[in-house]
Amino acid sequence: MDEMKRHLNLVERIREELDKVVIGKSDLKEALLVAMISGGHVLIEGLPGTGKTLLARSFAKVIGGEFKRIQFTADMLPTDVTGFYMYRPDGSSKLIKGPVFANVVLADELNRSTPRTQAALLEAMQEGQVSIEGVTYDLPKPFMVMASQLPYGYEGTYPLTEVQVDRFM
Repeated sequence: MDEMKRHLNLVERIREELDKVVIGKSDLKEALLVAMISGGHVLIEGLPGTGKTLLARSFAKVIGGEFKRIQFTADMLPTDVTGFYMYRPDGSSKLIKGPVFANVVLADELNRSTPRTQAALLEAMQEGQVSIEGVTYDLPKPFMVMASQLPYGYEGTYPLTEVQVDRFM
């Protein structure tokens, strides 16, 4: 029972801190809290300029996590999300981690990217890890994605499939 009270107090403190920074959007704040607690992810539909980045960045700060934003575009590659190895002339290599290596990731306008790039993010969400050139790397804990998509039929978008949408809460 004490542990439950402790968790409830933590959730309430997070709510209070978010309310200091982001006015309104109570449904979305609640969805982020539920997603964090349950290990899920959030998908929202909306136009640019509605405070998504501020909310996701504030949420990451309040929980003490790292925030990264990915602006999805039609010309993105999966490695732009997951990362890649940079090979040096001396034959050595260095892992360049992609933005998915954060606690809170804002996948902005996810449906602007090709299905292949979408799949890279969705795989990370489902597995909590990514594979880069055959090597598997765990993502930080907690890990959650807040993805936005433009309304259906918006020019230059690739609709998410029902299976992809099911990965979100």
